[in-house]
Amino acid sequence: MNIADAQKAVDTWIQHHGVRYFDELTNMAQLTEEVGEVARIIARRYGEQSEKETDKAKDLGEELADVIFVVLCLANQTGIDLQAAFDNKMALKTKRDHNRHHNNPKLKS
Repeated sequence: MNIADAQKAVDTWIQHHGVRYFDELTNMAQLTEEVGEVARIIARRYGEQSEKETDKAKDLGEELADVIFVVLCLANQTGIDLQAAFDNKMALKTKRDHNRHHNNPKLKS
């Protein structure tokens, strides 16, 4: 599924199951909450914090999917074609950063 199809799928889901979109500020707060859940898993599973027993069952993929869902909601309700925006961003990063990271001595093994 490409990003445009994902935006359509989220919009269809909202229409059939979600009544309506939450307002943009609520979705922004929800996005922050979901990113925090991802950060908690990363910090405890891959970072130096100790992972609690209650956190071990948390699914990182599910939490990342929650982030994507809310981002798609925000794109839909603000009229953003996220596929076009992402394609443009990839082209920009490819042109701008092609040699930059290869020349970064901090990334050499």
